[in-house]
Formats: sequence, structure tokens, C-alpha cells
Amino acid sequence: MEEENVIRFGLLGSFSYGDSGTVLRAGKKALSFLQYMIVHHDRSISCEELIEQFWPENNSSSPSNALRYMLYKVRTLLENIFPEQEDLLQTFQGCYAWNPQVRLVLDSEQFETACLEARKTAGEEQLQRLLDAAALYRGDFLASNDSEWALVLRQYYRVLFLDVCKTALPLLHKKEKWTELLAICGQGYRIDFAMEEFTVYQMRALIALGQPEQAMETYEAFREKMLQEFEILPSETVEQLYTLAVGLRKKDMGVPDIFRLVCEDDREQKAFFCTFEVFQNIVALEKRHLERSGQSSALVIVSLGEQAVPATDARRLERVLLDGLRAGDPVARLEAGSYILMLTGASVENARIVMGRVDCSFHSTYRYSRARISYWVEAL
Repeated sequence: MEEENVIRFGLLGSFSYGDSGTVLRAGKKALSFLQYMIVHHDRSISCEELIEQFWPENNSSSPSNALRYMLYKVRTLLENIFPEQEDLLQTFQGCYAWNPQVRLVLDSEQFETACLEARKTAGEEQLQRLLDAAALYRGDFLASNDSEWALVLRQYYRVLFLDVCKTALPLLHKKEKWTELLAICGQGYRIDFAMEEFTVYQMRALIALGQPEQAMETYEAFREKMLQEFEILPSETVEQLYTLAVGLRKKDMGVPDIFRLVCEDDREQKAFFCTFEVFQNIVALEKRHLERSGQSSALVIVSLGEQAVPATDARRLERVLLDGLRAGDPVARLEAGSYILMLTGASVENARIVMGRVDCSFHSTYRYSRARISYWVEAL
């Protein structure tokens, strides 16, 4: 029986060929052209489709000549890579196709098949199939190709991979396979750090492995990125895991260490920015204090008008609040461009004076902003 003629291409991560995964290098457009032909290896591709894809604006004096020259370059490239193969790309009436005597094997297609097959199984078999699929995903689809056609497929394979991760994580957690779980979280986090499951399961695994310090570092990196990219704070689930990690770390401390940690100086003398849940707890404690002391405090909701630039003006308002309020005054975000804060020891009248200063500070600092600050004050 004649041995099957197979050529392997790697499209996930670096563009490579052969069993050893040799990286294929050439000019940017020639590579993109070859990659397009490889991706659509299972059909004939018309001249019109290729011209529309690679010479859409007809900047060339003759798109047909440009296509013929590109085919010559790509065929020469293939001959250099596979000298034992002949006529890999064949010309037919008005179209081009791969030699039917050669079978192309693509890691992207193997990955897609593995993902789809995993969905048909359950239990231990499903978990193994998911891990096998994840192992095939060595990076983004044609990571160095920024063509529109490649970007669409890149997002498709990303979604497939993220779905594999989301399905595998609870199964790994249930079986306490912490090493594999951390590996999956690391892969997924690099693709979409905002998908909170990766941080949650990574922190759980680190805590289970007795590494609360690393869990705290994971939290801090995630929190910083979420604030930087989306101006939102981690969810209550992530905050609870952080609290657990802090508590576990303290178990190894002596009494003097704990007192020193609690009484550490707050070097950042700004208002206290926190989650809404933490803000609620602070307000509850303040209400108890006011019942005993007979003093007053005020709650304020402050927001930006409809003419504000959402992300930019929200960041500006947050900066003004944190710098302009007293150190320790708690501030929490309600939604984009809307905040709630507590002015400890302030009457309603004093709170309005403070907010007037905040308004003046905002518009003197950002004089070209079209935002219009409005606020509502209520005694606590």
C-alpha cells in the first residue's frame, strides 16, 4: 500500500511546518498569501477571491499580474521548503488548489476537532479530552498576521480555547489537580485577563497548595489591571479569596507581627477607595459609632452628566475625589462616572460645601471637560 503523502503546518502560535515545527520565514505579504491558501486547503480558490483579498483597492497597475507574481514567489518558497514535492499549488481554470495527492494536516483543525469532540463526552474522559485540546493551543492563530481574515479566525480559536478552559477549571478543581489547574489559568489569563474565573481558580489553587502570598500577588496584579483597563474593582468573590489568603498568611505570624501589620502607617494619604460591599460595611460601623457619640456624618452620591467622556472624565473625577477628600473618607464606584462617598463627622451643610470645592477643583483642573458634576447629600 502506497504511503500517504502528508505535510504538517502549525498555525497556532508561530507559523511552522513539518514534524519538528520549523518556523517558516518570508516576506509579510507572501506569508499571508501562503497562510490563506493553507487555511483554505480543502477547496479551490478563485482568482477573483485572491485579488479581492490581497489587492482590494487595485493599487497595482494589473492585479492579475500581481497575483501571478505572488504565486511564483509562493511556489518557489514551497519548492525550497519541500524539494521532494512537486506542483504543490496547481492552476485550474480560473482558480488554484493544492495537489490532491498531498494531504495537509493543520494543528488549528486538530484543535477545533478536539474541542468539539470534548463537548460530546463527560466525566474523566471529558477532562482528558479538554486537557489534550488545551495542549494543542500553543498560541494565538497566526499570531504575527494582522490581516482582517486572520484576525477573524484568531478570535474564533480564542473563543474555542476559552470555552475549553472554562469547562476544564471546575473539573480540575473538583479533582484537586492544582498543577494542571494553574497551567490552564496561566494560559487563559494571557488571552483574556478580564475573565474572572482564571483569577478565582488560580487563587484557590495557590491557597490549597499553601501559597497564600502568591495568591495575594495574583489578586493585586488582577486588581491593578482591572482598574487600569476598565476602571472597575474585582468582584466580592475575588475579595473574599484575598481576605482568606491574608488570614492564612497571618497564621504564621507572632503576636507582635500581627499588631505591627494592623498598625502599619498608611503612606498613601488619600481618601479610601474600596468596593461597594466594603463601603457598606464601613457605613454600618459608622452608624453604630454615631449612635453612641451623637455626632453626624453625611453620605454623598456624585455623578457626571451626559456630556462627559465616560472613561476619561470618570478617571478625572476619581482622581479629584481621592486627592481632595480627607484621608480615610471612603469612596466606592456605583457605575461608570458615578460614585458614593461618606464624609465622616460632616453635616449636610458642610458636605455641600465640600462638594462645591470638589466641583471647582474638577473644572479648574480639567477646564476643557464638558462634564457637569451633580451630587445628592443625605445625613447618615
